[in-house]
Amino acid sequence: MKKFLGDDFLLENKVARDLYYGHAARMPIIDFHCHLPPEDIANDTVFRNLTHVWLAGDHYKWRALRSNGIPERLITGTGTDEEKFLAWAQTVPRTLRNPLYHWTHLELRRFFGVKKLLDADSAPGIWRRCNEMLATPEFSARNLLRKMDVRLVCTTDDPADSLQHHRRIREEGFDIQVLPTFRPDAAMAVDDPAQWNAYLDRLGDAADIDIRSYDALVGALDRRHAFFHEMGGRLSDHGLETVPAEDFTAAQVKEAFTKLRARQSVSPGEIARFRSALMIEIGRMNHARGWTMQLHMGPIRNNSTRSFQKLGRDAGFDSIGDAPLARPLAKFLDALDRDDRLPKTILYNINPRDNYLMGTMIGNFQDGTVPGKIQWGASWWFLDQKEGIAWHFNALSALGLLSRFVGMVTDSRSFLSGPRHEYFRRILCNLIGTDAKRGELPLDMGMLGALVKDVCFNNAKGYFGFNLKGE
Repeated sequence: MKKFLGDDFLLENKVARDLYYGHAARMPIIDFHCHLPPEDIANDTVFRNLTHVWLAGDHYKWRALRSNGIPERLITGTGTDEEKFLAWAQTVPRTLRNPLYHWTHLELRRFFGVKKLLDADSAPGIWRRCNEMLATPEFSARNLLRKMDVRLVCTTDDPADSLQHHRRIREEGFDIQVLPTFRPDAAMAVDDPAQWNAYLDRLGDAADIDIRSYDALVGALDRRHAFFHEMGGRLSDHGLETVPAEDFTAAQVKEAFTKLRARQSVSPGEIARFRSALMIEIGRMNHARGWTMQLHMGPIRNNSTRSFQKLGRDAGFDSIGDAPLARPLAKFLDALDRDDRLPKTILYNINPRDNYLMGTMIGNFQDGTVPGKIQWGASWWFLDQKEGIAWHFNALSALGLLSRFVGMVTDSRSFLSGPRHEYFRRILCNLIGTDAKRGELPLDMGMLGALVKDVCFNNAKGYFGFNLKGE
């Protein structure tokens, strides 16, 4: 019987273990999509306790707490940090077979050396021990990244952001690169005209452009895109239920903008054409500057009106959606590709229904200029777990080239999420090792090890063209 979280965790045979310990475990981490606050990295924050670093902002844990009947006061509300931690400790035993059970204990072990299972009885001792460690400089934000051998982080940033924290990080010469990612979702969020108009005022201030026309909006985004480029940014990111890909004319888009800016009512068709045009413009900006475009597709967000009104966005009330993706995605990519202005692109789906769709879609627009130019990104959000990761590996292997895959991202707001890369790597090595043991792959450890190292690190480094410090 195997020991829980033992050395062979998720590794079912000797080949898998040799691949993991001989190759995967030795590779550094490039986390090219996350939601870590740049301010914490700039300030090298020393977190006040385990709740501060571990539970704040983690909607995965919040959903589990609510499902366990924990009141909101002890999740996002007025409860003390210790009360919130104890509520989480009470919930952890109820998460058996949920990836949170694995992640929780991996994070406690890898960062704090805690091997006890977290529950109501062990919680007080774990709380004291971890808080004592967190109070030391060794467990500051920057050192937590160093503990996981992270070499580069890409945060997620609004075009109107001053990037002052990124500037400070760069000027101080932090040994881990921290780069901004251009996330222009707010420029397309016309469902709330008042909020959208206020945002355009902020964007205009940042770009030093009075945004009173559609052309001025595009110019402002392009100017901020250029600024992000100067600050090291090389990726854009877009959160979409489905890809806007309506036919439009320039006149229609300008008319829609004028109505929106004047807070006049617009039809769903006008909104769709406006968004479609803006996505094309941003895709062209990415291509012109040699960037990579990331499309995160499929979720439906803020489903609980009552909770949204009380807690706002990103509070854990989102789910998998079922909007059609294939035709609009193909149409959008083709619109850029027809003019040879399709940038490197990473597609992420949240509905496993769409796995084979994505696996085949990426093959439509490869052009021989870059290995794996169009990528199917790592299992995301609700699919970021053992079964979902394996589904992704298997579909990508069957339909494309696993060997060219750019690998894992944490997509996390927590500085303790680095072990998710370990989780991913163990699953990868087990799949490859099991195939080799069955005789479905050659037992050539040099070839298999090279594939593992490429997927864990080398492919991402080459694909994005990152010049990592110290290499």
